[in-house]
Amino acid sequence: MDINLIVTTLIAGGLLLLSFLKLSNVIAVNKKANIYFGVFVFLWATFWLDEMILPQDYNPFKFYILALRFIQFLVPLTFFLSVQFYTNPNFSYSLKDIRFLILPLLFLILLSLNKYIQEDVFNVIYLSLILSNSLFYTVLSYIKIQKHQKNIELFSSDIESRDLRWLKYIIYSFLASALLIIFYNIIATAERLNIYINLCFLIIVYLVSFYSIRQKEIYPKGLNINETLDDNSFVSTSDDTERIKRMSDIELNKIMEDLLKLMDDEKPYLDSELNLLRLSERLSISSHQLSYVLNEGFGENFFYFINKYRVQKAKELLIDPKYDHLSMIAIGYDAGFNSKTSFNTTFKKMTLSTPTEYKKKCSKS
Repeated sequence: MDINLIVTTLIAGGLLLLSFLKLSNVIAVNKKANIYFGVFVFLWATFWLDEMILPQDYNPFKFYILALRFIQFLVPLTFFLSVQFYTNPNFSYSLKDIRFLILPLLFLILLSLNKYIQEDVFNVIYLSLILSNSLFYTVLSYIKIQKHQKNIELFSSDIESRDLRWLKYIIYSFLASALLIIFYNIIATAERLNIYINLCFLIIVYLVSFYSIRQKEIYPKGLNINETLDDNSFVSTSDDTERIKRMSDIELNKIMEDLLKLMDDEKPYLDSELNLLRLSERLSISSHQLSYVLNEGFGENFFYFINKYRVQKAKELLIDPKYDHLSMIAIGYDAGFNSKTSFNTTFKKMTLSTPTEYKKKCSKS
């Protein structure tokens, strides 16, 4: 029995199943992003499907093989588009986005001229386009995810389930693939990926499947993310760099007072699912206004503003003997955090010590 064939089948089968789940949007969240991700995963699966279907001695210049290679060339682009919609569901295409078709068009021209180009020259150009295409879109995707991980702090008090960290596993696998292409086409003589490399991809594929299916809705329904980002941006003037003024100082101070009173009286931060939209509704203002008030009035983003209250609450519980019977995770939940990881990470970020370390320091003093 060919173990490599079994692993290849598991990879292709896993990707096709994930593609079906994403395209059918069975979890009913992040609809546009999931459709693009489903297309990406389906195209990604062809790298293993052709290992299963194509004969060892196939002619690489047959029309259907060239068509398959062009489809596979679109994998990094479709991945980038899925990242685009995960990070901004309000994204819409414009004329400038035609630039993303330049590399695919060059690749298509190369494939169509294969009969007129010397084989060695063709192979060099072929590999160069594949590697540059993969590197270009993976770098763009990585930058977008990095920006997103900062942007979610503007509207969410819980970034753990919305930071899209799992997409980086795919980026790392793309980079690994690029290195493998160089190795197998320049250094080694093997034509197909070996069992060890396929095992690595098997792990990556099933990790990606696990995390992608668990992905929650990233943006609250009704939140205009573009407006939220605008409220935290700067505009350049001839004299200095200053914020766009969106309300009078009197209105700003009034909302700030109402917000502080709400936080003290009703303690909305104890709601682990609290987001910018929910809090703005409790103040009877728009999320657009609240974002501006937090940024301009307090000089803080939503994540920091809410979690400093949670951390303070956790501190009170940690040093109060009445709560000594509670575990750390129970204290985290009572303070408004929704997981042990979120509690530990946020607490240490704001106090430079873990909850356990903080409790020990306070008990000694």
